[in-house]
Amino acid sequence: MTKLAELASLVRSKNAGPFVLTFDVLFDDPGKYLRVKRSGVLNRDSFATLYRCSPNMVRFFECDNALGFKFSIPRPIFQADLGSTDQHGGQQNAPLMDIEVPDDE
Repeated sequence: MTKLAELASLVRSKNAGPFVLTFDVLFDDPGKYLRVKRSGVLNRDSFATLYRCSPNMVRFFECDNALGFKFSIPRPIFQADLGSTDQHGGQQNAPLMDIEVPDDE
């Protein structure tokens, strides 16, 4: 097993407007990207579990030509609303980094 952060070249989160957070997991090596894709650890349901939301709220994209995955969810607290502690959404990616990716067989 290897942590996603060790395989990906970029794991980030950011605002996609004041009401949506978007997450990118990008790779600079096609083999690493395919390993993660084949493992199935990144999908709508696993993301929903990790971020405690309904799978119906998760928009999930695999982008083979960009060697990446993208997830988007509604912000639990709107940007700049009372209680929002991450105005730019840039600190929400940490749980993704610890996902364990099985070794290729």
